[in-house]
Amino acid sequence: MNAPYDGDRGQGAGGAASPGGPPVPPSAGQDGSVPPDPYLQHAYDDDPYRAQDLTAQDPVGEALYDRAAHPPPPPGTYQEPAPLYQQPPPAPYAPDPRIWAQTPPPEPAGPSRHLPYGDHPATTQFVGVDDLVTQASDDRQEPDAFAHLFRDQEGSGKPPVPPQPEPAPAPAKSGGGKVSGLLKSSALMAAGTLVSRLTGFVRSLVITAALGAAMLGDSFTIAYTLPTMIYILTVGGGLNSVFVPQLVRAMKDDEDGGEAFANRLLTLVMVALGLIVAAAVLVAPVLIQLMSSTIADDVAANSVAVTFARYCLPTIFFMGVHVVMGQILNARGKFGAMMWTPVLNNIVMIITFGLFIWVYGTSAESRMGVDTIPPEGVRLLGIGTLLGLVVQSLAMIPYLRETGFRFRPRFDWKGHGLGKTVKLAKWTVLFVLANQAGVLVVTQLATAAGTASGHDGTGFLAYSNAQLIWGMPQAIITVSVMAALLPRISRAAHDNDPGAVRDDISQGLRNSAVAIVPVAFTFLALGLPMATLLYASSGIEAARSMGFILMAFALGLIPYSVQYVVLRGFYAYEDTRTPFYNTVIVAAVNAAASALCYVVLPARWAVVGMAFSYGLAYAVGVGVAWRRLRNRLGGDLDGAHIVRTYARLCMAAVPAALAGGAVGFGILELVGTGALGSLAALICGGVLLLGIFFVAAKKMRIEEVNGLVGMVRGRLGR
Repeated sequence: MNAPYDGDRGQGAGGAASPGGPPVPPSAGQDGSVPPDPYLQHAYDDDPYRAQDLTAQDPVGEALYDRAAHPPPPPGTYQEPAPLYQQPPPAPYAPDPRIWAQTPPPEPAGPSRHLPYGDHPATTQFVGVDDLVTQASDDRQEPDAFAHLFRDQEGSGKPPVPPQPEPAPAPAKSGGGKVSGLLKSSALMAAGTLVSRLTGFVRSLVITAALGAAMLGDSFTIAYTLPTMIYILTVGGGLNSVFVPQLVRAMKDDEDGGEAFANRLLTLVMVALGLIVAAAVLVAPVLIQLMSSTIADDVAANSVAVTFARYCLPTIFFMGVHVVMGQILNARGKFGAMMWTPVLNNIVMIITFGLFIWVYGTSAESRMGVDTIPPEGVRLLGIGTLLGLVVQSLAMIPYLRETGFRFRPRFDWKGHGLGKTVKLAKWTVLFVLANQAGVLVVTQLATAAGTASGHDGTGFLAYSNAQLIWGMPQAIITVSVMAALLPRISRAAHDNDPGAVRDDISQGLRNSAVAIVPVAFTFLALGLPMATLLYASSGIEAARSMGFILMAFALGLIPYSVQYVVLRGFYAYEDTRTPFYNTVIVAAVNAAASALCYVVLPARWAVVGMAFSYGLAYAVGVGVAWRRLRNRLGGDLDGAHIVRTYARLCMAAVPAALAGGAVGFGILELVGTGALGSLAALICGGVLLLGIFFVAAKKMRIEEVNGLVGMVRGRLGR
């Protein structure tokens, strides 16, 4: 019943005998061969009616078919349908790049413009609903319900081959390793910077305890500061901003990996610094006169300062060598040595001044001055200061040898790009010159005020110590925040995306403000117990004076931090001219306001006014830089959001500072200004201040503070 109808073709279908031949089995072909079992073949390939007319398979169609008008096609001429599952044939020619867009390059592994916040690409792709909600799409449905039969019958009667286990996937070669290496290097550098800052702070404590905060301490501080100023003015600025990029470019492009260029650069720097040191040592009295005419006019103080300067000035040479060696290591992927070796310098100086205290006692005990310090003591301090920089520089040599770098002096400087490199440092040198000009004016005025007041802790050493404490939050908090954001800002500027630059700068300002604002108000409220606790060894009077200077510095930390972040926007656009002009404005305002304080205020409070002038100068500089950057970004710098955040943080900090300061001063009045009373005032006042600040900020729903608290809780697992 199910046999196909074969019409009257006489093909022997249905078991009929073929004329003139033996009987043929029902499934046999015309040649008598028996085809393979169709159930062991591909179900879609084996067709028993392949050679017959398709219309003959239907009796009704056969009866109605008009053979005269439409003769059927001869057997075997029916065109096979195209396979259902076949990929389109590849194009014979590659696409024309003038017509078709080229394949875009792969996204970088780290943060990019398409992934502006550093998200992993796997977490930001658009997926289907199943992937997003149930992940049910892991088991893909077959496009054909009978495709499994096709797979089962592929063996042609052979036993099915068991599926081979998939090989383990090779580790993906992506930029994740580079990102993790970059984060590791950044963490190593940040840790080295933090330890260096802390040991430098301990060094300042020991120097103040050994020499006091009067004329003797000012004399050493000026002599110790002088080499740094000369180095920055002559070589330092251009070396960091211009020579180093040239060094990195040479290491990438030159056949020898830039070793010849590095040797030429190191030789040039060593020769230049050697000549500078020789000239500076000869004219040391003139340099002391430029730094402080008050000290130069005092015979004893001038003699001590000149002697200290001649021990300290050779450190210019080792500063430059250390910087060049460190940048060679940085270009070769070694970042730790540059940040950690300054710790050795601080340790050597701490040991040196500790020996001085062990032999002669503290300043409060010995009451030593510029006319009573023994020559052996001056020699001990001078040699120890020089030895610290020598150890810092020599410690770089093992790291250089580990990278395969060998120093060989080369004097073939002409024709290798060094002359052009020197010309590129113009704006950087002018930037440093303007900054150091303001420092020079403040140094002259502070030393003169300290001598005229007749009180300890009212001179340049007190100003420097208070500024060192004041600047530590900036170096640790703001610099760390911007170290993470600066690559994104630079990439956005390179992509000409001012909106992204604006958003990143806004984020940097608001995130750093969460810590900078309460710290600034803490300095204002508790600067006195903080200074008396740290500098009590130099005398209570000097410590209290430094406390008042720190309180005057306090609120200037806010514009100082803002200025640092805003200037990163110009550097991202490779604009160094605008920061130069901005620095000129800041230095001019600082010098003018400091001179006004020196003239108007009593000598004892002149340096306190100069500390306030420093913050005022940066407030003016922020106004100028803000307007320039806003114009650069198309008139929008997210100012309303930023100002609202800072205003609300200040509103939360004011009552906290009032309460914490009142408790701190009350404890000082009850217990005294000694070490115990200062510690109790600082702890009780500080805990109360921070507690009130965070409660007020949480009640005001300041999103940056809530985000910081949530992050801390997440880190603690709560």
